[in-house]
Amino acid sequence: MILFIHGFGSCGWGQKSLLLRRHFGLAQVLAPDLPFHPDAAMTRLLELIERYPVSALVGSSLGGFFATALNAVRPLPTVLVNPVVRPHELLARYLGPQQRWCDGAEFTVSDDYLASLLRLQRDEPGPDEDYLVLLQQGDETLNYRQAADYYRNKEVVEIAGGSHRFDRFELELPRIDKWLSKHSDSNAQETQTTP
Repeated sequence: MILFIHGFGSCGWGQKSLLLRRHFGLAQVLAPDLPFHPDAAMTRLLELIERYPVSALVGSSLGGFFATALNAVRPLPTVLVNPVVRPHELLARYLGPQQRWCDGAEFTVSDDYLASLLRLQRDEPGPDEDYLVLLQQGDETLNYRQAADYYRNKEVVEIAGGSHRFDRFELELPRIDKWLSKHSDSNAQETQTTP
């Protein structure tokens, strides 16, 4: 089962999660609306991983940051879509009241919110963690080069053009499927051979 982790101010039922569900099957993609505060979001994500047979993560934007933080605790094959690398810096300009785009729910970006993100920040992903990082160079919100550098020792795919929302995400589903199949198989073999 894939756990899809949405981005800042978004919801679980977005375009990417719907495309993932269409491709992999409704029962194979878990896509929750996360609590607004990063600490609460991480707690919820860890609860979901313990409760459901999650075998892979797909994280978009801030969800990619959360997925990378989760891998420090529970490594899983992970696909990142235009991930943010240092969200405590990026979101500092959004201090104050915010609205979730999908349903208008209100939340606040506070100093504590940013401090929570900073606590989750990792110097680099672990050497044994598996990532497929999909970056569109036309991302107007993030400098894709930051993620390309941060994940430079992982499998990084840079795509010309596009946007932060990741245009034509459906075209990447076969690549994601193939990559997850390969890495799920190798993880299963490692689990079987581990005494």
